[in-house]
Amino acid sequence: MKKTVLSLGLLLIPFSEPVAAGAAVPLIIPPPPQTQQPLPQLQPARVCPALEKALRVNLGGEAKVWSVTVLNSDGDVLGDVNGSVPRIPASNQKLISTAYALDRLGPDFRLKTRLLQNPDGSLELNGQGDPDLGIAGLQRFVLAALRQGGGPGESSNTVQLMVREEPRSNWWPSDWHPADRGYAYGAPITRLALTSNAVGGAVSDPYARLQRLFEREAQRRGGAVRIQRGQPPLSTSDAERMDSQIVLHEETSAPMHALLSLANTESHNFTAEVLMRQASGLWDVRAASRATERWMYEQGLPIQGLRVADGSGLSRNNRVTSRTIAALLMRMDQHPFSAYYQASMAIAGQRGTLRNLYRGSVLDGRFRGKTGTISGVRSISGYLQTADGPRYVSMISNGSVRPNTLMGQILRSVQRFSPCPSSVAPAKRRDALG
Repeated sequence: MKKTVLSLGLLLIPFSEPVAAGAAVPLIIPPPPQTQQPLPQLQPARVCPALEKALRVNLGGEAKVWSVTVLNSDGDVLGDVNGSVPRIPASNQKLISTAYALDRLGPDFRLKTRLLQNPDGSLELNGQGDPDLGIAGLQRFVLAALRQGGGPGESSNTVQLMVREEPRSNWWPSDWHPADRGYAYGAPITRLALTSNAVGGAVSDPYARLQRLFEREAQRRGGAVRIQRGQPPLSTSDAERMDSQIVLHEETSAPMHALLSLANTESHNFTAEVLMRQASGLWDVRAASRATERWMYEQGLPIQGLRVADGSGLSRNNRVTSRTIAALLMRMDQHPFSAYYQASMAIAGQRGTLRNLYRGSVLDGRFRGKTGTISGVRSISGYLQTADGPRYVSMISNGSVRPNTLMGQILRSVQRFSPCPSSVAPAKRRDALG
């Protein structure tokens, strides 16, 4: 795969020509607008003593199971408790995969599902994992197939259809717990996913379901379909073959900025997994995870101990430090697409997974972030607006007995000591002398 490096003034991004899932068409993405604002480096020595003390008081005897980092927009590490200790992040992992997807694909990118006709009249159904593809969309594909199945401009009641889908070995990350795979949040990750492969719980065989529903709808309309399963396009020869195909019908997802909100505000695992795969152009989760790690490294972030195992955080093999997450938030706040990234977050007391937290408190509406919860793990990271500007806060606990209480206390401490009392005193003295 050919690689070039685009300098965006902000980030050095390795730009591959990703394989468009289900179509193998090279994806040409214009670079984001230029920015002249330099990225600050982390300054661990510029601590806020009052905040650092407050964090340790907040955590008390639980400090050993927490990692907490607080940065300002200058890169000052205002407070840090075990910030370099890698921990299981749960759904805070989505902050990484959505940043990667937004940077690589842009805010207007849409996932596509296409019905293609070959020169011999046979049809192919290809997809990119649209989480919103539903029964109505499938019905439109059936209509297009029955009307065009016999050749260009000809109608036919018998359709030969190849459904290009991932092998079952790629449907779930191998380290997802078998019990999770039965729930909607652990639904299989496939290119053709009606209702995100969830109906109450997870759909155990999405290919069989799609085949059954497609055939049933064709019969209802007086036609017949013979479905064959095929592998997704993997090579340039498949891309060249696309030149001779006709697009009979196409369904597109919501734009990227809406997909980001689904992943971050509502913590939708399926969407986060698809976005990581699409950003890398690789549907093998292990390869996509390695590509995500490379992207993090190339941003100049402190990634010691980072291990990406999936895009959603359901895997317990993910590892990341609170310092890495806080630094990523700072970087993305100065990204040309920062507004889309921030807008994808839940809002304290108002929206998403934070709608019921901190309502009516001083944090209500002032904290945008991402929560994370799996058994024994609680995390929250995001942007806190203070009187002294934004604070980039990341908290990850692996084993806390009262995580919600401590997270609220920490956020209030960050707000209380912004600006830091020790940092404003010199400025006041200078004003008095002047």
